[in-house]
Amino acid sequence: MISSQDLVRIGVFYDGNYFLHVSNYYNYFHPRRKRLNIAGLHEFIRNMVAREEDVDAKYCQVIEAHYFRGRISAQEASQRGNQLYNDRVFDDILMSEGVVTHYLPIRTRGGKKDDKGIDVWLALEAFEQAFYKRFNVLVLITSDGDYVPLIRKLNSLGSKVMVLSWDFDYTDDMGREVVTRTSQDLIREVTFPVAMHDVINHGLKSNDKLIVNLFAQQDYGQPKQVPAEFENDSVQHGAAMNMNNGYGFIQFPPNNLFFHYLDVVEGDFNEIHDGDMLEFTVEKNDKGQDVAKNVRKVEIIENQEDPNAW
Repeated sequence: MISSQDLVRIGVFYDGNYFLHVSNYYNYFHPRRKRLNIAGLHEFIRNMVAREEDVDAKYCQVIEAHYFRGRISAQEASQRGNQLYNDRVFDDILMSEGVVTHYLPIRTRGGKKDDKGIDVWLALEAFEQAFYKRFNVLVLITSDGDYVPLIRKLNSLGSKVMVLSWDFDYTDDMGREVVTRTSQDLIREVTFPVAMHDVINHGLKSNDKLIVNLFAQQDYGQPKQVPAEFENDSVQHGAAMNMNNGYGFIQFPPNNLFFHYLDVVEGDFNEIHDGDMLEFTVEKNDKGQDVAKNVRKVEIIENQEDPNAW
């Protein structure tokens, strides 16, 4: 039993691909339309552990935090619009919150992307850190049942395990049903399973400050400078239409152009509405179809002599 004056030592370990998937869901498909906030998440964890251990939150501290993810090469990222910028901004956020990053290169095997090894690395690092740092509670942010052996090993060290997981489903921009569910084996093994989707939905309804602070005030995934592409003659203009969860279209005769939230290079995709004027470039997708890239919202300037000025 932990004394009310003992420091509760917390270690947090992120399955990075899973965390990004969840954050994208809240930013583009959930009514909240905001990304998850690392600082707010750590504060939430401290308070949840304090409640479970029946101690004051000031005695619960995150002493280690680690983020694991497979990552594409810089060359490939440079071909994906603002992907390099997004990666760097998120790295800055993790660094500012004291989160140690661990990346493995994503390789192509048999025509498919493969980041095998990152889950093994997370498990080994979590066990080693728990052994040397003697965490009272180790927090896993994952839904993967492959971590059950790790949890059993952690329990043998005397570390309790809390898992933050999300269950949700939505239709993506390609019309596919995306279903995310947490392994029941994982839930059965952990000391403190936390169904974050329920916690967040209930907390938002009651305007719980701890839950509201789980979300970023701004979308940290968008650059704020106009890219070089807009300095040349290839820039086009058109009105947004049929805006949906994560994608939309631009009026551009003879065919309307599709664009994805990752194609927005300035501002927030969620701030674009039907009828808004957009700047963009026209490129080919992997099927040879014209699509809009480097999209940003522009304001129409009123009362100018030139009626076509934006």
